[in-house]
Amino acid sequence: MDLLHSFTSLALILYLIVLNLNSKGALGASFTFVNRCGYTVWPGILANAGSPTLDSTGFELPKDSSRSFQAPTGWSGRFWGRTGCTFDGSGSGTCITGDCGSGQMECNGLGAAPPVTLAEFTLGTGGQDFYDVSLVDGYNIPMIVEGSGGSGLCASTGCTTDLNRQCPSELRVGDGDACKSACEAFGSPEYCCSGAYSTPATCKPSVYSEMFKAACPRSYSYAYDDATSTFTCTGADYTVTFCPSSPSQKSSRDATPATEATPVTGSTSQGSGTQPGLTYSGNGYGYSVSGYGYPGSGSSTGSGSGQTMLTDGSWLAVFC
Repeated sequence: MDLLHSFTSLALILYLIVLNLNSKGALGASFTFVNRCGYTVWPGILANAGSPTLDSTGFELPKDSSRSFQAPTGWSGRFWGRTGCTFDGSGSGTCITGDCGSGQMECNGLGAAPPVTLAEFTLGTGGQDFYDVSLVDGYNIPMIVEGSGGSGLCASTGCTTDLNRQCPSELRVGDGDACKSACEAFGSPEYCCSGAYSTPATCKPSVYSEMFKAACPRSYSYAYDDATSTFTCTGADYTVTFCPSSPSQKSSRDATPATEATPVTGSTSQGSGTQPGLTYSGNGYGYSVSGYGYPGSGSSTGSGSGQTMLTDGSWLAVFC
């Protein structure tokens, strides 16, 4: 009896340990939105097909404020920031950038009109979460994603540079409210990775996507830019920050992307790929893009103006 009792107690202890280790992942993840912009941002939320709607699909986030949501395990979807919005007392209105076309503050299952900076997530069901920040649909606002409390690489990603300030005239929206992707601006298959250019072998980075990549080396710049753009973490909670003043200590610590080829959501306008389709020099974070004044350097010394050296030895392009 004593032996049976001891065995039962040990089994119970092991069960409780496993339950404790997995309980966080079983609950999914919390997403906290933080606005460090000098103006109000109206985040939009779109759950992918098969994922439940979160507590809101669109809300007001005044400057220096935050709001959190809980997402269940297995959830996938995207977040973005709308700017220049005007809503009346009933919540009816529109936004200058990132508008979802619902005519309401709540997006109600509708996605963002490009150009827009997107954060995309797929939460693992007992395994890794996949996440990225995508400029495939263009850019409208600086954004970073940071994970906390998880295991694995859990690198931060996003774009802290204000691309609107150096957007080429052919991509510029309004008075610099946003910056279009080349696909949105020109609609040609080679820029949209469509038609004869719909595979990693045929769709290559353009001068425009390389411009985005130079400024925001951890973000998706075109459809098959997986190698340095998709990140993983297990059991983390995530913070999405609009207009971060500078990369945090954590986001500067680890710039290593996911090595898996699993796409995050596969729902960007240009699709998603499983091969990088891009040759990187040096450590993979330096680019030289002619005609746009981005003097990226992929060398071991990382020389070149307009860049800040991260603590892991990589270089982050910063433009004033």
